[in-house]
Amino acid sequence: MSKDFPLSHEELTALVKKFPTPFYLYDEKGIRENMRHFTRAFSNFPAFREYFAVKALPNPYILKILKSEGCGGDCSSLPELMLCEKSGIAGDYVMFTSNDTPAAEFRYAYERGDIINLDDITHIDFLKEALGGKLPDTICFRYNPGPLKAGGNAIIGKPEEAKYGLTREQMIEAYARCKKEGVKKFGLHTMVASNELNPDFFADTARIVFELAAEVKEKTGVRIEFVDLGGGLGIPYRPGQQKVDLDYVSREIRKLYDKIIVPAGLDPLMICWECGRPITGPYGWLVTTAIHEKHIWRDYIGTDACMADLMRPGMYGAYHELTVSGKEDAPKDHVYDVTGSLCENCDKFAVQRELPEIDRGDLIIIHDAGAHGRAMGFNYNGKLRCGELLLREDGSVVEIRRKETVEDYFATLDFSGLDGFTA
Repeated sequence: MSKDFPLSHEELTALVKKFPTPFYLYDEKGIRENMRHFTRAFSNFPAFREYFAVKALPNPYILKILKSEGCGGDCSSLPELMLCEKSGIAGDYVMFTSNDTPAAEFRYAYERGDIINLDDITHIDFLKEALGGKLPDTICFRYNPGPLKAGGNAIIGKPEEAKYGLTREQMIEAYARCKKEGVKKFGLHTMVASNELNPDFFADTARIVFELAAEVKEKTGVRIEFVDLGGGLGIPYRPGQQKVDLDYVSREIRKLYDKIIVPAGLDPLMICWECGRPITGPYGWLVTTAIHEKHIWRDYIGTDACMADLMRPGMYGAYHELTVSGKEDAPKDHVYDVTGSLCENCDKFAVQRELPEIDRGDLIIIHDAGAHGRAMGFNYNGKLRCGELLLREDGSVVEIRRKETVEDYFATLDFSGLDGFTA
């Protein structure tokens, strides 16, 4: 059974005449309904906020949609902070979680009242110096539980091998230090997984975070007012995989809340997430056209998109379901590698995939590309990244990012002195 796509073959064919492939298409209705479900699932806590991971889909139209659904933004760089600002997301609705951060970016976040989430204990002094000898009223610290948290994968790695966060001992010291420095409000953050489908993994993460929050209060007197459980919630890319049951995750975390947080005197405590993939991932598609076929030791279908548009399969060996528009019910009696034109052999959207017979001109839909898709694009080989379209709730389609042009690619080069340059 094919995965869902919001347009019929006829509607997609008509759209391609106006917006030639390749392009990303996002479904506003799907994103809104999905975010509302996420919010309802965690409504059993005193307060809840999702800080959408801007890195997953950094487009102001998407951010504005999510803002209207109550989301904040999780940022890792100055441009992401600016995107949130331009989208109307500001103040404590912005979580600035970065590492190896330049002083100027800390100042920018501080001046706008964004929450600064520090990644290392040495960053206390660095931040203080950047802000002219003071610290913000609110500070959050990122915790790395190391071997306490089993798991990890190729995307984020084992916690004890990751560059992120403070150790447990450093966390205690950091809160005590900042309390003496006059910081008034504290948060606690961790992020230890990516694309995880086991719901119990997230309950276990909450347990570790809750226990640390209670220990911090006991040893330092600091009352943690919000915990950010990070992201890492996966989506079912492959056939047969199941969605994470958010209601189950919420119930299990609530049990731990009542067992650990309430007796520790930390109730009410705001629960936060910084998910990207489970919010927009299933509601974005990369649409490309088959432009070549090749038959050597394998059969290949070449497309007008490439790894520069969607690098996850080439970078991680990630799986994305493919649908041939108009052939959803045709027998999958051919085996293809579906490729792009990059001069790298890993530039493949699918490897030895059973698909219907594909003809030149067929439209291929790459599913679950609404997060970490266009955002991870690049210009190697001089490739120009594709644009982005938004399917509005009324059925209209608007362009929310145009395709890159050759002029864009050359924009940072100075050709003015080239004629007089002697090599």
